[in-house]
Amino acid sequence: MAVFDLRDVGLTVGDRPILHDISFTVEPGAYLTIVGPSGAGKSTVLRLLATLLTPTAGTITYLDRPQSSFDKIAYRREVSYCFQQPSLFGETVRDNLAFPFELRSRPFDAAKALAALSDVDLPAEMLDKPITELSGGEKQRVALIRNLLFPPKVLLLDEVTTGLDHDTKAIVHQLIEAGNRNGMTVIAVTHDEGEIAVAHDLLALRDGTLDKEAIRRDK
Repeated sequence: MAVFDLRDVGLTVGDRPILHDISFTVEPGAYLTIVGPSGAGKSTVLRLLATLLTPTAGTITYLDRPQSSFDKIAYRREVSYCFQQPSLFGETVRDNLAFPFELRSRPFDAAKALAALSDVDLPAEMLDKPITELSGGEKQRVALIRNLLFPPKVLLLDEVTTGLDHDTKAIVHQLIEAGNRNGMTVIAVTHDEGEIAVAHDLLALRDGTLDKEAIRRDK
């Protein structure tokens, strides 16, 4: 059973084609890296997979069912999207890490939240820090662990390491790779040459469609 199967997917906004003839399959536990120049349609593909956009042509199936047949709230618990620019809300880090518990009508587990902060090398006192006082790297790490407190089946990453320093990138990579080793499917968009060099599988886009010279490889 494939996690995703895209067949002849296209997206047109007004009279402007954004994507066309996109077909590929993502198997369970894959770590797929999507590459290509700016404007190629990489982030648009992620947004389609996240149900933030709806294709105007072709079909997308998730776990062998039409993507459109899923309740969106239930779907987004399984397919989690992490934006390039982290979007935090409320006043503190605690507000953000409590949100996944609230979605599931569960009491906030402070010990679990503190363990998650430790996983990304953030101290316990960070839990009650105002989000306005966080650095860009701290915001990205908080946004990521918010998505991973209840590990999704699929993690969609839209250039989440852009602008991070080397050490922070390494921490983020370790967390994502650990999730992938535990069976989480990861689909990531990146321009980072280091990430591309060690990618498990590569899919290249150009001008809104698959690059005919796209490289895919399995390690």
